[in-house]
Amino acid sequence: MNPGVEVIGWFSSLVLVLTLARQVLRQWQEGSGRGESTWLFVGQLTASTGFTFYSVLVGNWVFVVTNALMFLTAFMGIGIVMAHRRRDACRERDCPPRSARIHEAARARTQAV
Repeated sequence: MNPGVEVIGWFSSLVLVLTLARQVLRQWQEGSGRGESTWLFVGQLTASTGFTFYSVLVGNWVFVVTNALMFLTAFMGIGIVMAHRRRDACRERDCPPRSARIHEAARARTQAV
């Protein structure tokens, strides 16, 4: 393949991945899972998996790398949304902080022994 064509592909891949990484970072910093659709991430995970396999089969490494990184951003995105939703639900029920729950569980295990 023409090296100029490869450069266009890799540059486009970099722009896309950086854009998605910025979105995931913003999502993390906002600290809320509201307004984020879980199905968006499920769809992205499914599509990225399929496109990664397809790209391997046709031997297009630009798209192999790009789609594998898109899979990782979707995986991180869904993890962030789930963590924020779990935290928000706990706040609504007035749960103790996670660190307190972990400490209490560890204390209960040591006392049971």
